[in-house]
Amino acid sequence: MTRLLNNKTASHKLTMALTLAVAATCNVAQANPITGALGEIKPLADVRVRYEWVEQAPAPGTTTPSTTANAINARARLGFETGKAWDTSLLVEGEFLTPLESNFRSDNAVPGFTQYPVVADPEAYELNRFTLTNTSITNTTLTLGRQRINLDDQRFVGNVGWRMNEQTYDSLRAVNKSFDNKLTTDVTYSNRVNRVYGPDSPQGVYKGDFELINVAYQFGLGKLTAFDYLLHFDPLLNSDFPGLTAAQATPLNPARVSTQTWGARFAGAKSVGKIKLAYIGSYAKQEDYGSNPTGNFDNSYYLGELTGTFRQWTLGGGIERLGGDGTRGFATPLATLHKFQGWVDKFLTTPDRGIKDTYATGTYAVKGVGPFETIAFTLMYHDYVSTRQDVSYGHESNAQVAAKWQRLTTTVKYGDYGIGTPIRAIQTNAATVLTDTKKFWLQFDYLW
Repeated sequence: MTRLLNNKTASHKLTMALTLAVAATCNVAQANPITGALGEIKPLADVRVRYEWVEQAPAPGTTTPSTTANAINARARLGFETGKAWDTSLLVEGEFLTPLESNFRSDNAVPGFTQYPVVADPEAYELNRFTLTNTSITNTTLTLGRQRINLDDQRFVGNVGWRMNEQTYDSLRAVNKSFDNKLTTDVTYSNRVNRVYGPDSPQGVYKGDFELINVAYQFGLGKLTAFDYLLHFDPLLNSDFPGLTAAQATPLNPARVSTQTWGARFAGAKSVGKIKLAYIGSYAKQEDYGSNPTGNFDNSYYLGELTGTFRQWTLGGGIERLGGDGTRGFATPLATLHKFQGWVDKFLTTPDRGIKDTYATGTYAVKGVGPFETIAFTLMYHDYVSTRQDVSYGHESNAQVAAKWQRLTTTVKYGDYGIGTPIRAIQTNAATVLTDTKKFWLQFDYLW
């Protein structure tokens, strides 16, 4: 009995000592906010390995053989985010992108490897994000530094997350939520865009003055958003692209896409019986802005999309139209382009005669299959036509399987673009001719 009492006494003393130690630590953290913030550090880890295969037919009318690219790249984004000191947290993240198989052209602004199609994943080791985030103002978040910005569906402003090296913005961003979080006002000023080509590329950085204004109100049936994006790019001269001809360098000058784009978007969902309907409608107008050297222009954009989900099945379709006046097409230089107009990426620049994309999509998703938490199968089809003169730009088929196991996601993806029969050259821009192209991806993502 005496031994038991002694054990209880020792245990009580140990418990008291631990309690006092924790209390002392808390008092120190309260006395020193920096110590408290450092004590709440969270690691960041985003690792991806991807194999990409591209087969591209020669330009119609030429005797050049088909070209094939094989790219294997490994990318790690590693960093940390602290807790808050004086309502301010710090995020630091580096990005490390290494090619393991480099039979591809990583940058169309750099001469060399021109026998291969472009796979825009150049080797890069850089600071990806570095931000201070402050929440001291009621209902407002201020973020200063190099950051990721995705607005709405990323059609006009995004981080280009599909590419291995994401797009980030050196900027000051203010987001305010009011009226019970129904009204969101999102305003950003940026003077530098860090693009997917990396800091060593002639087109890896866009500088200028960029104002992004996005105001949204949540109604019962959906969210109504009004936006105004003013993009004034500093010019890049032909001499900034050594090794390229003037015809190759001129279209790469970002001043050519200095634009003001304003419009509205409505997106929502509603259950009709056992079917959940989702709908999107968007309209935008675009004009030249700043020191755009191409002169005055005025193009429009619209999107209409409807999808229905019943149990594991989702079917939908839509029409997206980007106008062109015959000289300039509707420009989206900051968009996450891979999300739109097919995965083969044949229309990263809108054709001068515009483009209308009529598409259909279907997804089947299941849970708890073997070791996988979820498996999703997706099919898509696109038909492309110019907005002027109804010239066919061909069609594209896409297929994807994505499976998630804990923190690991495996993706198998395929895209097949064809310009149709009879095969003929279609001049879409000064230096672009459409050709039959097939792409295949095998990708592994680990996110911590």
